[in-house]
Amino acid sequence: MEPMTTTTHTDSALVRAARGEDAPHTPVWFMRQAGRSLPEYRELRAGIGMLDTIRRPDLVAEITLQPVRRHGVDAAILFSDIVVPVAAAGVDVDIVAGTGPVVAEPIRAPQDVARLRRLDPVDVSYVDEAVRLTTAALGDTPLIGFAGAPFTLASYLVEGGPSRTHAKTKALMYGDPETWHALCARLAENALTFLRVQIDAGVAAVQLFDSWVGALSEADYRRFVLPHSERVLTGLADAGVPRIHFGVGTGELLGAMGEAGADVVGVDWRTPLDVATGRIGAGKSVQGNLDPTTLFAPWEVIEAEVRRVLDQGRAAPGHIFNLGHGVIPETDPAVLTRVTELVHTLSVR
Repeated sequence: MEPMTTTTHTDSALVRAARGEDAPHTPVWFMRQAGRSLPEYRELRAGIGMLDTIRRPDLVAEITLQPVRRHGVDAAILFSDIVVPVAAAGVDVDIVAGTGPVVAEPIRAPQDVARLRRLDPVDVSYVDEAVRLTTAALGDTPLIGFAGAPFTLASYLVEGGPSRTHAKTKALMYGDPETWHALCARLAENALTFLRVQIDAGVAAVQLFDSWVGALSEADYRRFVLPHSERVLTGLADAGVPRIHFGVGTGELLGAMGEAGADVVGVDWRTPLDVATGRIGAGKSVQGNLDPTTLFAPWEVIEAEVRRVLDQGRAAPGHIFNLGHGVIPETDPAVLTRVTELVHTLSVR
């Protein structure tokens, strides 16, 4: 099937910036922009579980569109979750409010890895439908698809849920590297399939989230993680859409992440974008990186910080303005709208 919209988005500000080309202005979108900070989102989701919501294309399309209507951002990101392909591949996982993904039977041995089957595109047909519905409604606004990176997904599966120390994850990684690599290889294969489904359905760009990878040293990242993230990102080299790679706490990993095959490296708020650009290496655009908590400060503080991020982003071939992590649920949506307008005003070419 062809995407329901014929718009290619190659001339959109998002795609041009991602490719390091001149854009009419610095594009802006926010991680978790379609979420709990929006009252219309909370109203729509009332009484419906997260995974149940994601399996309803009509709800996904509406939620994905909400921040575009409200904020005027330059891109939408598909409303989904990184554990969707894991659940579709046979793992008993639930997204518990206030906690996050919880895995009923953690994966910690070779026989456990066997329970994680190869993802078939049919397993996530509802994602295909959601993308088609959403792109048709978005028109000229590009849609970003995404997947969880192998390390972060592996950490959830091994720990059984979120972890501050990732002790069980590292114990498996160090103590049984063969099982670790088998698990990550399967997760990489499934992430690749999941992203291909979204690309074939019409997304204009994709982002690989590695939220927990900042728990590792560069040496461990290169040995245990880089080959698997690289498998996903380079596996999409022929897909014709920009690839964004983002992690949290990755200041010391940016050089290695720059080698993984993405066109854009997302940077959290801890590392200035001009410094990050030097670490990532030539030819890569950057995304970020306003501290999400800045949005709770007085407007004059927010404006100064937006100007700083824009100034530092000019060091890279292309810059996509974003937060350094996701929108905090208590954020005033009006502030996000105002930041979007400010970025556009300050960066118009």
